[in-house]
Amino acid sequence: LHMGKTMKEDLTVVVKYIKQLYPPEFSVFSTYAELYHNYFASQAKKNAESHLEDKDIYLLLSWVHNIYPKDMRKDRALAEELEKVKLGSLLPSDLIKKLEKKYLDSEEATIKNSLNKCLDKEIQRWKEDKEPEKLNGHFQSELLGIFVIQSIYSGQKRAKDISTAVGEELSHRLSNELLAFLKSYKDAFEDFKEKGKKHSYYKPILIANINNCWNFR
Repeated sequence: LHMGKTMKEDLTVVVKYIKQLYPPEFSVFSTYAELYHNYFASQAKKNAESHLEDKDIYLLLSWVHNIYPKDMRKDRALAEELEKVKLGSLLPSDLIKKLEKKYLDSEEATIKNSLNKCLDKEIQRWKEDKEPEKLNGHFQSELLGIFVIQSIYSGQKRAKDISTAVGEELSHRLSNELLAFLKSYKDAFEDFKEKGKKHSYYKPILIANINNCWNFR
């Protein structure tokens, strides 16, 4: 963030005050821009090749795909001059692909784990002697119906914010995870229907789960 801010502010000074003090053939702006870019890219590469936490990978990919090419290089004061320089990406394409794979694998695993925990918690609720929650006057599982859908939607949105391609790949992966989750949910519910007939709130639990199906559709 500090490097990005410094580069943006300094290049703005070069455009407004320094460039016109030199003959055009000196290509003053290009020289500054290339030196800043090369240093920034070398630091980004150094970070990308070190051990990164998931949030760091997300931030670095956000810089590569969005913050650097869009927020910085499309800045009103700099866009015209930077268009002439053709600086390229912050990271080599093979390293970007490697980071994207790490991010996608981690995000998929995290969401899958959340869905499984959510289902385990829901199954545990069926075993308790408690009436299901009501949502707008109807029996419904807020945990299942809302948490699962929000988890998947939030994951898709985060990925799409990095790039369209990353968003599409995660959406494809999560659609498979959702199918696996729904199968596990259906199996668990069928088991409860068969074995839980003596439960005090057997009928309300059935109704709550039937209502969940509408949300999942």
